[in-house]
Amino acid sequence: MPLSQWVVTDNQASSVVAGRGDEHLKMIEHALSVKLTARGNVIAIQGSDEAQRVTRGVLDLLVEWAASGQPVRRDTVDTALLAVREGKERQFLHLLTESLYTTTQGRVIKPKTLGQQAYVEAIRHNMLVFGIGPAGTGKTYIAMAMAVQALKAHDVERIILTRPAVEAGEKLGFLPGDLESKVDPYLRPLYDALFEFLGSEMVDRYRERQLIEIAPLAYMRGRTLNNSFIILDEAQNTTYEQMKMFLTRIGYGSKMVVTGDVTQVDLGRGQRSGLHSAAHIVEGVDDVSVIRLDYRDVVRHPLVAHIIEAFQRHEEHLQEEEADEHHSERL
Repeated sequence: MPLSQWVVTDNQASSVVAGRGDEHLKMIEHALSVKLTARGNVIAIQGSDEAQRVTRGVLDLLVEWAASGQPVRRDTVDTALLAVREGKERQFLHLLTESLYTTTQGRVIKPKTLGQQAYVEAIRHNMLVFGIGPAGTGKTYIAMAMAVQALKAHDVERIILTRPAVEAGEKLGFLPGDLESKVDPYLRPLYDALFEFLGSEMVDRYRERQLIEIAPLAYMRGRTLNNSFIILDEAQNTTYEQMKMFLTRIGYGSKMVVTGDVTQVDLGRGQRSGLHSAAHIVEGVDDVSVIRLDYRDVVRHPLVAHIIEAFQRHEEHLQEEEADEHHSERL
């Protein structure tokens, strides 16, 4: 098989790229079917011409990443591999300079994957964005960071956060307390993210001044939402009618982000998911973008991505079996 060499002048960057025990090089070997041998700042690459080209591209990206002072982790290598394979090297390097928001603890919120970067760009340049993907892909977290940034920059006058309280159903009336206390458990994840971004005192102050509103989806009916950054979370649990109602609330000067996971629908049997339907209906409409994230965009523990990928393969297999059964019945 052809053999070539890849050389980097920065020995420290070369060590960071290779990883502890050459773990990053082993990842590249497995992904591209190449043989890599590292000696100092020289890496010998054995494999097909195309595999060598991709390998050199990945190593170049990782060196630039390491030279910027960013840590090179396993997910960084995965993202670099995807970037070179899909010709998205520029988007990968843009992750180095992208910054969405800095929390009260000084933590910088930024996209970490190519899918998340595309999601950020979609929100910036479109009035309505659907962020669809599994748990851990940052759908709501990124949208909320951008909403808070927009509010503090005076790009919008308020933030409106909403989600359906599907699990409560008709039992809501039997729970103790007023309506706010009844729906609070379903809105709590939104509060938690806001507390991280702004701190509890600032959140309370903004809510008192009605700069931030957190409410169940039912509260949106009959309203026109102008000059607002609106986020509908857990949108897979909206019905077709609820989604149509919500999308027609958007007004002048507003931006709307709809997030959800179409594989985790809690609606009753026979009910259509509004998220699944609406994403197909409005895709292609001007000023609307539908971003679909997947297991490669999961930024939680690596095991989460593997679990999601395994479930996805299983569900695809079940769909194929059902299609075969249906075909056999017709015959």
